[in-house]
Amino acid sequence: MRWLKDNGLTIALLSLFAICIVGQWISGWHVALEDARRHAQPGLSLFAYAASPQFLSSVFENWESEFLQMAAYVVLTAFLIQHGSAESKDPADPDRDANLERQAYQPGAPAILRKGPVWRALYARSLGLALALLFVASFVMHWVHSARAAADEALEHGEAPLSVLAYLGDAQLWFESFQNWQSEFLSTAVLVVLSIFLRQRESPESKAVAAPNRQTGE
Repeated sequence: MRWLKDNGLTIALLSLFAICIVGQWISGWHVALEDARRHAQPGLSLFAYAASPQFLSSVFENWESEFLQMAAYVVLTAFLIQHGSAESKDPADPDRDANLERQAYQPGAPAILRKGPVWRALYARSLGLALALLFVASFVMHWVHSARAAADEALEHGEAPLSVLAYLGDAQLWFESFQNWQSEFLSTAVLVVLSIFLRQRESPESKAVAAPNRQTGE
């Protein structure tokens, strides 16, 4: 029970993720079956659809935008502020991560901080780097599977399919990406601004309910 309590947020989010991706898989399969029926073609089995470029392209298309949003948010909040927002650091506060060489020897500090300046510099930026790498990996998977889906569609219409490399310059790929990217940046901006005036009791993403609007940070 203690383990469940200590990891409740991750468990809840991953459970919701599992429910939603299974829902996407099954509902997408039914859409694909209907499309195949309209074209008088045999439909894929449920498990064959899970490995299809149509399904994988849609999955990685969404992951890509989420990791881009998180990477941008983590990096930009290190440098930029929004006065009054719970999502911004307070510029009046001292630098939390100043003099990491000295802080490396504080009790409980990660051992990697004591391995030299290069490792300290990498670890000090590791969250942003990891999210950026996840974005790049998701974008590549979206690109490759979207190219394969487009090639299948072109062959169905008797057209010459684009190569994976040529598809990188295709408007469809960038339409799919930008339609997700813009919504992620908008939702993040809305959260930053709303957290100035609105509250969510006991949430670390919100200021204290009684905190003044002008207060910046949690």
